[in-house]
Amino acid sequence: MSAAPRAHRAGQNVVAGYKAHLSRGRGKLGEMFGGHVEVSSTGCRVRTADGQEFLNAGGYGVFLTGACHPRVVAAVERQIRTLPLATRLLLEPSAARAAAALAAVCPAGLERVHFTGSGAEAVEAALKMARSLGHRRVIATHGGYHGKTLGALSVTGKPLYQDPFRPLLPLVSHVPYGDPAALAAEIGPDGSDAVVILEPVQGEAGVVIPPDGYLKEVADVCRATGALFVLDEIQTGMGRLGAWWGADREAVSPDILLAGKSLSGGVIPVAAAIATEKAFAVFDRDPFIHTSTFSAAPVAMAAAEAAIDVIRDEGLTERAAELGRVFLGRLRSSVAEHCGHLVREVRGVGLLIGVEFHDAGTAGEFLLELLDRHVIVNHSLNAHTVVRFTPPAVLGDAEADELSEAVDGAARALGGRFPRTDDTNKEQLSCDR
Repeated sequence: MSAAPRAHRAGQNVVAGYKAHLSRGRGKLGEMFGGHVEVSSTGCRVRTADGQEFLNAGGYGVFLTGACHPRVVAAVERQIRTLPLATRLLLEPSAARAAAALAAVCPAGLERVHFTGSGAEAVEAALKMARSLGHRRVIATHGGYHGKTLGALSVTGKPLYQDPFRPLLPLVSHVPYGDPAALAAEIGPDGSDAVVILEPVQGEAGVVIPPDGYLKEVADVCRATGALFVLDEIQTGMGRLGAWWGADREAVSPDILLAGKSLSGGVIPVAAAIATEKAFAVFDRDPFIHTSTFSAAPVAMAAAEAAIDVIRDEGLTERAAELGRVFLGRLRSSVAEHCGHLVREVRGVGLLIGVEFHDAGTAGEFLLELLDRHVIVNHSLNAHTVVRFTPPAVLGDAEADELSEAVDGAARALGGRFPRTDDTNKEQLSCDR
């Protein structure tokens, strides 16, 4: 049997496996996207079982350093050969090193670190820290995405994911994102029982960018009322926005900062809640009050420390800012030229960029056009009309050109398939941000 039929059969087996044991819906979705089966990745490339190669501008923001970065892989391999997991009774050096490295790149005052295996777990840890200090009233934002474990789901601003699992946490409310006055009204004059959780840019809501100064106003409101401020930078942090943190763009230091995705170095899942000494107090007093067998696993700590080193040493925050500026401009030009009548807005910060269509169906068609051109992107979980680009900051100039050319081709094809007519929405493409 030749390679192509073998690859096709292997793909069918994987789809069957998903449908039988993982999720029928996920298996069907894979079939809709062509039944491709990814088997290896390096840098900004993903390779499939049938030998095809894709440019990865997706991965939900995980691959800022690309896949299998040699320094991260080397650190993980060293740790695997010596101590991949720890007894949890004795102290272990890789956790101490990773925590120190992470605290060193965080805003001032954030010195205590609790490592987790996922971003949702980091959200849960932050909510428990807040409760331990009496901040039981939780205020989040419409469209915000913080995960799908029970506590994280309670603050995720999307009824679609919440409704099947109600009742959720009590005393949770949501306010419009980007509106500090609405937040202040919801907190009230006394916020000593309140905790605010939001993102510097809403990723899963479709790359929603707040007005300039919003984070600073939120921090000021929290400080004035005594509310605790949790900034969820699981997707935006570690260089994704062209700075170490979205908080840095407005010189804000929250009580608790959440990190993840890029902290993994694209190799080992890991996330963290980084807190002030006051917010972390209950975790300091009792090391067993909130634990997990795989929290701060040495193999994940090796990946996290190496990822921080790579982002710093290779100037990836600066590279993300420059790449994002160039790509956003090219993307806007292609969309405006070929399919502007189908698009509501193109927006982005750094390498977190979204194209919002007038309807979800057209967004799906654009994603498929890109996939046909061997580019992987993502839809937005809380905004199905938005296609999201989160390419690696290790993208070279030639690869950036390749991405731009693919986008231009996809936009041209989409405009050809859905040309402007008298009934087409005449709303002008917005490129304000």
